[in-house]
Amino acid sequence: MTDANHNRKRASRRMVPPELGPIRSALTVDVEDYFHVSAFRGTVRQEDWGRLESRVVESTQKVLDLLAEFEVQATFFVLGWVADRHPDLVRRIQGAGHELGCHSHAHRLLYEMTPAEFRADTKRALEAIQDASGASVTMYRAPSFSITSRSLWAVEILLELGFIADSSISPVRTGLYGLQMAPCHPFRMRVKGEDLFEFPMTALRVGGWHLPVTGGAYLRLLPRFYQDLALAALARRGEVTTVHIHPWEFDPDQPRLAAPLPWRLIHYARLRQTEARFRRLLARFHFGRLSEWMRVPTPVCEVSPVRTSRNEHLALRWLDDESEPSRLP
Repeated sequence: MTDANHNRKRASRRMVPPELGPIRSALTVDVEDYFHVSAFRGTVRQEDWGRLESRVVESTQKVLDLLAEFEVQATFFVLGWVADRHPDLVRRIQGAGHELGCHSHAHRLLYEMTPAEFRADTKRALEAIQDASGASVTMYRAPSFSITSRSLWAVEILLELGFIADSSISPVRTGLYGLQMAPCHPFRMRVKGEDLFEFPMTALRVGGWHLPVTGGAYLRLLPRFYQDLALAALARRGEVTTVHIHPWEFDPDQPRLAAPLPWRLIHYARLRQTEARFRRLLARFHFGRLSEWMRVPTPVCEVSPVRTSRNEHLALRWLDDESEPSRLP
């Protein structure tokens, strides 16, 4: 295959088909309370959640109002714990035309759970969200993007439970998450002949680096001009991007909780700027729900066991000519 033909083949997998309309980004919302955040898992016990002031209804309403103002629909990944206690909020999200997804039940990191614990947690969350909404839920997002090389086993369980799409992988590696073998654009993970459509967190590939673009703490902390330039560059390349936000980030007056200093700095920094920065994104870029991108052609990888001299682990094995992850954009 010539270089020109190879490049065209690669581009055809990533470009948005013309019939889908203008280039857009998928907008996602992780519906959780301020005390559910992974930064506090070492200082706030799950059994104490019910005794803390819940602010998720009011903060989520702020997000719903903003999206209504800009006529944007998004995918809301709801924590099962929230759905149990605030089923009216789930119905409010659904009634506004947004798409529902599952964000686990107890916001535990996947690689700190056993497969059995993960299956039980996910089934419990599904029941809570589906009971509240009366609709089936087929999209999943792990707390803190915690599908990593240590928890790729979760893909098979998600398929067993009926999920067809996931948004739990970050190509950007941090101390909490990251799967650097993953590409920066949507792809499909295949297990035993079944595919799970994956929407990774948006990242920009520069040389051998995967750089964060926006969403979550990055929306608040990264320079605005950089976020605009990066999103515009990805749009020009026809890349499908996935932006995520949390309702608690729109609540600068939330109670302050104890945590190690680095986590406190990340969690509370520039909360009063969240709304203005988010408004700027909504005004400059087109957003929609994840399901709008399910027809985008994507490369396929197989989740396969890999044996080493010490143990066996799971890795992604690409099933087309893009067999080397380093060659993926």
